Amino acid sequence: MSLFVQKYGGTSVGSIERIEAVADKVAAFRAQGHEMVVVLSAMSGETNRLIGLAHQIQENPDPREMDVLVSTGEQVTIALLSMALKKRGYDACSYTGGQVKILTDNAHTKARIQRIDVERMRRDLDAGKVVVVAGFQGVDEEGNITTLGRGGSDTTGVALAAALNATECQIYTDVDGVYTTDPRVVDSARRLKRITFEEMLEMASLGSKVLQIRAVEFAGKYKVPLRVLSTFEEGEGTLISLDEEDNEMEQPIVSGIAFNRDEAKLTIRGVPDTPGVACRILAPIGAENIEVDVIVQNISAVDGTTDFTFTVHRNDLAKARRVLERVAEELGAREVITDDKIAKVSIVGVGMRSHANVASRMFSALGEDNINIQMITTSEIKISVIIDERYLELAVRALHSEFELSKPREAS
Repeated sequence: MSLFVQKYGGTSVGSIERIEAVADKVAAFRAQGHEMVVVLSAMSGETNRLIGLAHQIQENPDPREMDVLVSTGEQVTIALLSMALKKRGYDACSYTGGQVKILTDNAHTKARIQRIDVERMRRDLDAGKVVVVAGFQGVDEEGNITTLGRGGSDTTGVALAAALNATECQIYTDVDGVYTTDPRVVDSARRLKRITFEEMLEMASLGSKVLQIRAVEFAGKYKVPLRVLSTFEEGEGTLISLDEEDNEMEQPIVSGIAFNRDEAKLTIRGVPDTPGVACRILAPIGAENIEVDVIVQNISAVDGTTDFTFTVHRNDLAKARRVLERVAEELGAREVITDDKIAKVSIVGVGMRSHANVASRMFSALGEDNINIQMITTSEIKISVIIDERYLELAVRALHSEFELSKPREAS
């Protein structure tokens, strides 16, 4: 007998019929004798509806009350699934994040899990029950409801799998696995049978929407076998595994192309080129809980000043600009410039460690299509560029073709 944690996304539970279908899947596993913990998102569209209601009341909704509001979406689906399982003769019990003691910090709307009390779930599993848990949420030390950010149900699923030492965490969604890139952009994109945690972490951080980045971090840290599957069709999905499990495979140079449309760029011009100036610019940004992505500082001008550019999530642009304008005044900078019409495109692959000229091939492919590169950042297994948003899909197709990602991986 194995313990499986299964997470189902919003489209998977988007109607009564789909909830019934999920109940059939869970019941089939339970009938085989497996212990089951099921994590659910809210019905598709429900979280956006609740956010819309909040914005009708407040232009900038109070974060604590926003968490109280949006956490209700998952309560609907967990109760309905538990009812559907009971109808099929399987005992089930639904719990909110607070009821199963998913303890988080107090960063409302972006909380991070600190620890999980599994005692209640263990008792239910030992009693033969299916445990159904609301994803995306927890409570802080003071008992306030918190949420984990968009895609947080993935993180809930992986965190529960780690805490319970599950056999496998299965993420059911509306796609049948992880692809070399978004099939809606490249028709010939190919599903990967296996990808390393390291590659998946990069792809998630670079804009791949299949899994939330924190879910992959959890899985890699606690060595939780993680599989992405389709709710709506049968298949083996994509296994996200440890590097050690891939050592017999011939690694391709590039495994996938990730991209992100939700980028915005800020430039503060004419700042003093002195030690510590980067900290004086970015520390106030970080203090506002705004995550910075790509950073570039230009060569000092003859007047002893420099320009400093960085990117943030587009939703944080207005707040970041307000902070940066205050910093610019304090530093005596010339001006602050913003651009919300950019995108990030990245190539990812552990095989890049052992191959030269990957960057030159990437830049050449983009240059042949007259795509100008505004910023570049790299790591051991990825190269990212910031480009004009209107060239995003053209860039993705060019890179997918350059690295021949439509061809099957021979050893997989």
